[in-house]
Amino acid sequence: MCSSIFSNFEKTAMKTSIFTLIIFSILVFSCNQKQGKKEQRAKSQNFEQRIAKGNLNDSSLIKGHSYLPIYSEIYSNTEHITHSLTTTVSLRNMSLTDSLYIVKADYYDTHGELIKNYVEQPIYIAPLETVEIVIPEGVNDGGTGANFNFDWLGSKNNEPLFQAVMISTSGQQGLSFTTQGVRVY
Repeated sequence: MCSSIFSNFEKTAMKTSIFTLIIFSILVFSCNQKQGKKEQRAKSQNFEQRIAKGNLNDSSLIKGHSYLPIYSEIYSNTEHITHSLTTTVSLRNMSLTDSLYIVKADYYDTHGELIKNYVEQPIYIAPLETVEIVIPEGVNDGGTGANFNFDWLGSKNNEPLFQAVMISTSGQQGLSFTTQGVRVY
């Protein structure tokens, strides 16, 4: 009798283990598919397809320069331990009717050294459109005091809005915060 109880117990345990393994495999596979879509989306921004055509010397356009602080990593516990972040930089056109033009989008590290120039030629941002730059988690070139500097052109009543969202997740813990650009001149 005892052997039949143990035999039934073993069969139930085996079925439970197989079921758990199947569910786990499905979850892992679906997470990998979602992650692939996110990575593909982040890479989809192509500034070469946004090159501004026409006369940008139009006297109705005003020039501006904006500074946006970002963080590719932040300190955790002490100044010797850092935590990597994913940064999404949003370049937003708030106008219903007028395009904006980004002439320069330069990314600098904590020490003021240029990391990358994202705009080779002036690009346009259509009315109510948002253009993004994504700095993936683990790319910590910028450090804890990174920043973007933007030169832009817009109509008199249309200045761009520059924002950044920094985020990281680990297990069930998440961290996120935002920064906003400031017009320097």
